[in-house]
Amino acid sequence: MKAMQTKVPEELYKKATAMVEDGWFRDEQDIFSEAIRRFLDSHRPELIQKFIHDDVEWGLKGND
Repeated sequence: MKAMQTKVPEELYKKATAMVEDGWFRDEQDIFSEAIRRFLDSHRPELIQKFIHDDVEWGLKGND
């Protein structure tokens, strides 16, 4: 594993630590690893390309 150090807004940190305290995650590292994984899964280059293409098509032709 690689280590990563980051800064997050206070409110996000509070929410993350609350989820750990409530037993949803083992620690904050698990939360941020899951968040990054989900972000990368939903922002794959081919998906982004398709969304841009769909938006351009809609802009050119509309939704009628």
